[in-house]
Amino acid sequence: MMAVEPQAQYNTSYMMSEEHQYMSPEDEWDRDLLLDPAWEKQQRKTFTAWCNSHLRKAGTQIENIEDDFRNGLKLMLLLEVISGERLPKPDKGKMRFHKIANVNKALDFICSKGVKLVSIGAEEIVDGNTKMTLGMIWTIILRFAIQDISVEETSAKEGLLLWCQRKTAPYRNVNVQNFHIRCAQSDDPIGNLNTAFEVAEKYLDIPKMLDAEDIVNTPKPDEKAIMTYVSCFYHAFAGAEQAETAANRICKVLAVNQENEKLMEEYEKLASELLEWIRKTIPWLENRMAEQQMKAMQQKLEDFRDYRRIHKPPRVQEKCQLEINFNTLQTKLRLSNRPAFMPSEGKMVSDIANAWKGLEQVEKGYEEWLLTEIRRLERLDHLAEKFKQKCSLHQSWTSGKEELLSMKDYESASLMEIRALMRKHEAFESDLAAHQDRVEQIAAIAQELNELDYHDASSVNARCQGICDQWDNLGTLTQKRRDSLERVEKLWETIDQLYLEFAKRAAPFNNWMDGAMEDLQDMFIVHSTEEIHSLITAHDQFKATLPEADKERMATMGIQSEIVKIAQTYGIKLSGVNPYTNLSPQDITNKWEAVKHLVPLRDQMLQEEVARQQANERLRRQFAAQANIIGPWIQTKMEEIGHVSVDIAGSLEEQMNNLKQYEQNIINYKCNIDKLEGDHQLSQESLIFDNKHTNYTMEHIRVGWEQLLTTIARTINEVENQILTRDAKGISQEQLNEFRASFNHFDRRNGMMDPDDFRACLISMGYDLGEVEFARIMTLVDSNNTGVVTFQAFIDFMTRETAETDTADQVMASFKILASDKAYITVDELRRELPAEQAEYCISRMTRYIGADGPAGALDYISFSSALYGESDL
Repeated sequence: MMAVEPQAQYNTSYMMSEEHQYMSPEDEWDRDLLLDPAWEKQQRKTFTAWCNSHLRKAGTQIENIEDDFRNGLKLMLLLEVISGERLPKPDKGKMRFHKIANVNKALDFICSKGVKLVSIGAEEIVDGNTKMTLGMIWTIILRFAIQDISVEETSAKEGLLLWCQRKTAPYRNVNVQNFHIRCAQSDDPIGNLNTAFEVAEKYLDIPKMLDAEDIVNTPKPDEKAIMTYVSCFYHAFAGAEQAETAANRICKVLAVNQENEKLMEEYEKLASELLEWIRKTIPWLENRMAEQQMKAMQQKLEDFRDYRRIHKPPRVQEKCQLEINFNTLQTKLRLSNRPAFMPSEGKMVSDIANAWKGLEQVEKGYEEWLLTEIRRLERLDHLAEKFKQKCSLHQSWTSGKEELLSMKDYESASLMEIRALMRKHEAFESDLAAHQDRVEQIAAIAQELNELDYHDASSVNARCQGICDQWDNLGTLTQKRRDSLERVEKLWETIDQLYLEFAKRAAPFNNWMDGAMEDLQDMFIVHSTEEIHSLITAHDQFKATLPEADKERMATMGIQSEIVKIAQTYGIKLSGVNPYTNLSPQDITNKWEAVKHLVPLRDQMLQEEVARQQANERLRRQFAAQANIIGPWIQTKMEEIGHVSVDIAGSLEEQMNNLKQYEQNIINYKCNIDKLEGDHQLSQESLIFDNKHTNYTMEHIRVGWEQLLTTIARTINEVENQILTRDAKGISQEQLNEFRASFNHFDRRNGMMDPDDFRACLISMGYDLGEVEFARIMTLVDSNNTGVVTFQAFIDFMTRETAETDTADQVMASFKILASDKAYITVDELRRELPAEQAEYCISRMTRYIGADGPAGALDYISFSSALYGESDL
């Protein structure tokens, strides 16, 4: 529909010149001239239809143009409808002077719009002067329907003609030169015109103002009637184009909103999954329930290695990508004047960072606990095996001793036998005292196993308690037997000194050999070459004592030889059994041979351990050599990235390409990290837990590598956001470089400016800042009161005022056009004017219109426009 509101501050002199420019002398309304009958018929029909097209909005119409305007009432109503303004209240009387007064009010209103009425007075209109009435209506049409039509700064008439020429240019056999000569070559001009009139009335709401015969059968149709008819087409098409523009604007805004909502949903989903993974992983890492078997603990360590190598790295990438997506989303929202995205409670980037920090703290403690538990179990296994060996040796020695000590053999023994029993008992006491040390060792090992929380401590304690109880009982029985023997010792006077001496010397020597064999077979555990060399030194010291021990053996065996010699000399028949000991010379010989056999075996075991420790040392040096290269390399790359991030050379695309290449080089370096991980695993499998050749642990390298990947990704994201900002804000590369240069000059904190430096930067760029103005600017660039200004915030501030974006006012104005100036819009209007997807999107998010003037189902587009920009009230 045509626009009817008058232009504000329209110049009256221009209106007069425009009118004279359009109206030639022969076209002037002269009260003394008569209209051509054909032209008068065309004007009456056209002007009547034009008037009724507006009067129907007020619920009325006219039948006869010269009669129905005579009282001035419908004339005033027509002017109110087409102007949108209120005229003075009409006179209610029916006398002639009342009618003249009302017509004069209408004519005065027309004159107030800068229109010069030529030879038209209220009396002629009241008298029904057809020519004057038609002239007045033409003046109204010219002022309110044609005057504002201007194409390429032409006059109204020329603008309307130019518009017709442009609209018909694509059609063959059509050449529009004026408004009265037919220009289209057609075999059926009447049929074509009738079709055009019917289509206009049906689809454009333009009433039929002329008959096709009026135009075709008239040599020169009335130009004013034709112009009036054509102007209706102009306004109809202009309104459609305006609605199309409004619909396109709304679609653009809705598309941005839909994309942003999708990004928000993706962020929420990724954040939820990452937090859920952290929530499930932390209890696993916090579970410090130790396994009782070494194999189970080693499996826990292997599970932890899989977690670090396989399960965690993708989550590191997800965390980095989540931060990048969040920053990109906020940039897009900021560029489209939308409110910042606020994730669900507990899903902020800071919440995820805190959860991640908690995960890594628990993770570090978990690995330390695993290694400690493995060392503890290793020590426990060693002690448990040692405990079993010593217990077996002790119990083997004590076997039958209680029965022996409980015997009453001395009651029926001879003197010699009593003496023998006494000496045998003394030898046993000596042997018992020698075994005291082993019993104490067994008790000490059992106590250590309890302190280290050995899983089978109950069995150990039971066995230890049994040995201790037995030992106490042996002491009691020994003392009782001694008392008994001493009571009868006075009855016995002789004793075989040689047997006794043999027994006394053989028993300690035998115990020494038992201890030597025990030491030679003793299990050992070491973690360095220094420790194994210490054992080798102790073994060498033991071997140095063998010659002296051999002398003791020969001396002991010499006693036995002396016994045999004396027996042979004096013809004594020996029983072949030493009454004072169960040790025979053959026992001493056999054990001595066993000791000599175990010495080289011990040598071999120690040398094998030397080789293992040397291999471990090679692993330490191999790991250290790589770690001492990789660690500084990571640090250097971190510093280089810091320099790259402030480099303004080249365009942002060139910087992006450089950073992408830089990132690829870093990714290509990953093979070195993987190789170091392999060496680290070999070290742990060899139970190597320390390395004096480097200050870098695998944990240091992992953390540094993850920080390096995160830093380069964040730097690339910053450049991407700068490109988004540059393209969206419409700033040039030179402007962006200038902004970067200014920022870098005052940047003292590696990517951030203090408020004082920011103020100095603005002053250097020509800003005249007072305290109030600077405080206002700081609320824009540092809305969270962090005390610093980032480069992104600086860029946003420098480009905010010049940005060309769709504002909430613009979007609401577009909806208003689609709604034909109503305060509400209907579902049918949305579906008619917008693509299907955008239309349904709007319908699903708009609230019901509350106003009383809206039909059922009317929608509130004003609130929706506000909501798109996060505003509660426009």
